[in-house]
Amino acid sequence: MTDLSIILKRLSALSQETRLIAFRVLMEAGADGLNAGTIARRLTLPPNRLSGHLTILVNSGLVSVEKDGRHLIYRAQIGAVNELLSSLVETCCHGHPDVCAPLSDLAAPRH
Repeated sequence: MTDLSIILKRLSALSQETRLIAFRVLMEAGADGLNAGTIARRLTLPPNRLSGHLTILVNSGLVSVEKDGRHLIYRAQIGAVNELLSSLVETCCHGHPDVCAPLSDLAAPRH
């Protein structure tokens, strides 16, 4: 079972509209990630309004940040997303696992 404090931190990070949208933009970008300016443009936000939101996402473990020259590149952490999804369905439907199978399949790591 995943540590409850980690689950709560990740859910809390996604519970705000700007952060959820930014996270979805990063999920769409995949492994290449995006710099903060590109994310801000996609969200039509001034970059200074996005900075705190990105920090919260990074601190939750759902997003990583890496310096690339003068830019910071943000990437969704798919492993953390899988952990979160798995933790939400790990005790699902006791006695009726067939009900939760589609959810478990979505959260299962792909190789």
